[in-house]
Amino acid sequence: MSIIDNYVKNSNDINSLQVEDACLPMSKSYLKIIGIPYYPYLDDHQTKLTSNNIKNILKQNHIFDNISLASKPRVIKVSLKSDMALVWIDIWDVQSSKNAKMLINRCFNVGNFITTIRSANMNPGVPLCKNCWKCGHATLSCRIQGARCMKCNGPHKSEHYREFGWCCKANDKTNPPRLETKKG
Repeated sequence: MSIIDNYVKNSNDINSLQVEDACLPMSKSYLKIIGIPYYPYLDDHQTKLTSNNIKNILKQNHIFDNISLASKPRVIKVSLKSDMALVWIDIWDVQSSKNAKMLINRCFNVGNFITTIRSANMNPGVPLCKNCWKCGHATLSCRIQGARCMKCNGPHKSEHYREFGWCCKANDKTNPPRLETKKG
C-alpha cells in the first residue's frame, strides 16, 4: 500500500493534495451486541440507551480500536418487559471480513454487564407486513385474513385501490353525484 501511495503522490499528472491515502476496497460487515442493558444507569430507569452512548462505549473499549462505524448504531429493546437491549452496528471492513471475524463471539464489559458480539444479517429492523401494512411482524406471521390496502386500509389489495377505494368509486346517492375517478 505504501508503494502505491508514494507513486500516486509523486506523480506529476496528479495533484497530491486531492488524493487520499491508499487503502484496500471496503465493504460493510453487520454485527449485533447482545447482553447490554437498555437502561445503562441502574438507579435511573428513565434514561434509555442511545446510539451516542453506544459510540462512547465502543470508543472506550480496546477491541474496537481499529474499527470504524459505517452508520449510526441502532438500539432496540429486547421486549416490552425486559431491561436488556440489542444493538446493531455496521462496520467498515475489508472484503475478507477480517475485522468482523476478529470481533464475532468476543465479549466485553459495559458496567457490570458482560456483552457478546454476534454476526447479524444486513439491515435488521422492524419488519413491515405487506398484508396489513403494520409494523412489528412479517407477512408470513400476519393474523389478518385477506389483504389490506396500503392507501386506505380497505379490505382489498393496493393494486385494486381504484376499483374499491371509496374516494375513487362513483356514488350516485351523494348530492351532487360523484363520478368515478378516471384511470391514471
